[in-house]
Amino acid sequence: MSTATAHDVPTSPDAVATYDVVVVGGGPAGISAAVRAAELGARTALLEGSRTGGTCVNTGCVPTRVLAKTARLVREVRTAAEYGIAVPQESVDWPATVARVRATVERVQAAKGDVQRLADLGVDLVLEGNARFVDPHTLELAATGRRVRGGSVVLCVGGRSRRLPLPGAEFATYPETVLDLPSLPRRLAVVGAGNTGAQLVTVFRALGSEVQLLDLAPRVLPTADPDVSAAVRQAFEEQGVRVATGIDTVHSLSRRGDGAIDLAWSQDGTRREEAFDAVVLAVGWPAALDGLGLEAAGIEVGRSAITVDDHLRTSAPHVFAAGDANGQSMLVQAAHAEAEAAATNAVLGTSRRTPHLLLPSGGFTDPDYAGVGLTEEEARARDPHCLVVTVPFTQVERAVIDDRTRGFLKLVTDRRRDVVLGAHAVGEEAVEIVQAVTTAMAAGVDVATLARVEFAYPTYSAVIGEAARRLLRTAAAGR
Repeated sequence: MSTATAHDVPTSPDAVATYDVVVVGGGPAGISAAVRAAELGARTALLEGSRTGGTCVNTGCVPTRVLAKTARLVREVRTAAEYGIAVPQESVDWPATVARVRATVERVQAAKGDVQRLADLGVDLVLEGNARFVDPHTLELAATGRRVRGGSVVLCVGGRSRRLPLPGAEFATYPETVLDLPSLPRRLAVVGAGNTGAQLVTVFRALGSEVQLLDLAPRVLPTADPDVSAAVRQAFEEQGVRVATGIDTVHSLSRRGDGAIDLAWSQDGTRREEAFDAVVLAVGWPAALDGLGLEAAGIEVGRSAITVDDHLRTSAPHVFAAGDANGQSMLVQAAHAEAEAAATNAVLGTSRRTPHLLLPSGGFTDPDYAGVGLTEEEARARDPHCLVVTVPFTQVERAVIDDRTRGFLKLVTDRRRDVVLGAHAVGEEAVEIVQAVTTAMAAGVDVATLARVEFAYPTYSAVIGEAARRLLRTAAAGR
């Protein structure tokens, strides 16, 4: 048994290693849960099928961000002449790009140092294939058949791309396998206009692919503020992306003799079919529960995820689920918080909660986008007299300097301007801008205080102060 500690772990296939807490899954949630349990003094094991980091580090967030950086560099090269820099016509070496992504993943793995951190805390890291329940407290390891028993179990098994029951689905590419494409597709279809799909659209369009974006939802980024959604769609279309939202259905994929993939879909009752070099399905992210043997532990599942209560406890009182496994929020920052709470409850028998009151999210598209808190629609539904201002990036000096004036910051506040209810941005550094507003919201900073912050000049974050001052003026004009 591969372990990260010097604990005496049974080596016989028939032996059972017993722990206070067994964590299943070595992604962001699993690492956080194992660390927290060990810090609280519990004898802890972390079961992971292959390597730590989960989807985020190995095939998700980190690779996507490297691809976004690649796309940005291509865009910068294309505009270099405007700054008096002569650059030969760019060409993209896809194999070299893939190699860079994979090398960066390894560097991130080394920088995180999860394996050593677990070892230092006395956590047994077990890398023997996927685990499955054989009874409510015992899990069996696929690679060796050995068994591990936990007084409590924290499930942090992450998620996976949704597989659609379509004819020819085996010909699809998924977000976590785009690096396996043998070459840069000349024609690419992306099905799914959520966060993942939108980021892949930006990457491949910048690298030179002709891109068709499809979604059953009525708009791009359907969970974002509608103004953010509209701005990103407009930018995509101006970049040459063909966007089709509100389609009726996707019918099938089929492989042609020349290797191209025919994709068939319907919109407005009309069936359409077109050939692409690759079709990426980014249509959801259910929990990765296959083969986990949840029925042997009496654990209930609902809506493609494990059902938990407010304390992250499953229907089996000694088993908890955190991160993507419970389907509440598919974000790394949420996974960390939930995992720490779940581990605390598992070790101490407490009832800690993790209400995600402020959960900023966004994407590294062109332009970037982000949001936190209530959208304008949500805020007005609660209080028609809430205050909203939008500052366009055309009035942000740093954006003018950088020639990145597409975008805006929208701030939503209550009628008394005591509380910032939401912040939504499109444009350069949108994620960082919203992150800064999130910090102010978490600290309970009111609009008047935010307006007095002396932001450095010229910066993108200075738009926050300008938006706050406009809110004050808007309120004053309304009196």
